Amino acid sequence: MSVQASTVNLQPSLVTTNAWRSRTLAVILMVAIAGIFWVDSRYPALLKRYNAGTQVKAAGALTFGALYQVDRSMPLSTRVWRTTVNWLDANRIGMTFSFLFGPAALAFLTTLPRRRTASRYLNTLLGAAVGVPLAVCTNCIAPIARGFYASGMSTESVLAAMFASPALNVVVLAMTFALFPASIALLKLATVLLLIFVFAPAVASRQGDSAPAFACPVEIPVSETWTEALVSTSRSFGKSFWYVFRVAFPLMIFAAVLGALVIELLPPQALIAQATVGGILLVAVVGAFLPVPMAFDVAIAYIAMTKGVPLSYVVTILCTLGIISVFSLSVVGKTISWKVAAAAYATVAALGTLAGLLTRTLG
Repeated sequence: MSVQASTVNLQPSLVTTNAWRSRTLAVILMVAIAGIFWVDSRYPALLKRYNAGTQVKAAGALTFGALYQVDRSMPLSTRVWRTTVNWLDANRIGMTFSFLFGPAALAFLTTLPRRRTASRYLNTLLGAAVGVPLAVCTNCIAPIARGFYASGMSTESVLAAMFASPALNVVVLAMTFALFPASIALLKLATVLLLIFVFAPAVASRQGDSAPAFACPVEIPVSETWTEALVSTSRSFGKSFWYVFRVAFPLMIFAAVLGALVIELLPPQALIAQATVGGILLVAVVGAFLPVPMAFDVAIAYIAMTKGVPLSYVVTILCTLGIISVFSLSVVGKTISWKVAAAAYATVAALGTLAGLLTRTLG
């Protein structure tokens, strides 16, 4: 039987329409993984937080719930350990989804002849359209983004998906507009849109078209049978899973510990003092660093506002926390470029600082 070889990389795909069975199986795999996650976990959890309204609570330093209670009287090492475990426990379902969906998406996308267009802005729009329904936080989108980029999706598409997933989800947006004045909610939305439609294509144009160093040979017969399609899809998924997991999993553990250390080192009354330019900048720098779950930015900013935290700090938290994190940035650095990761961090921190200063000036 004659065989046509396909290699998973950024070069134009060699897979022809003969791969339709493999493509169909990959789609079924993605739908099954996403369907179980969305129906059983993600959207029920988001709707629960939305329905909580002004009664929304956060029991952990980086999470809505807490497996272990953390008290400031405990030694720093104990607090960091417990906060790390709380974070891992809170993210176990979302991370399981991302570590399965990312490879499944990679297995599917590599059966397509094209994964990008000639227009950076159209690529950005496509990335945002893909990211919005995923409904995963900035941490869980990172392994998926690694799979997207390895398949040949453009840098701007990948970044747009990463920004859109945690920030433009319809439930998260509804929470934002329900809990905050329209002016603050619109300011938050403006910073997200700037990241997606200005920063993403701009930084991609400076980076150029570099190909990821990932090759996954898949043999696809000219007349593929369902059995052969099942074997090739399974092989592609397995190799894609290892490509995503071997980098993202160690970085996830590292980010959990580092995030816990940073949040536990912050003084408990740091945000109560009068807002200053330096304070706004510090809040922005820390907010863009911390790895928090989906909608945590909205909840913690609202709680801070009700506790009397200066509004400029509240807005800065809302515009920086949850859009990126040390974990997502580290995956971007290892997958795309450390310059792109650094630029994303600096831009989010700058936009958050600008939003805080604007609120302080107008307030």
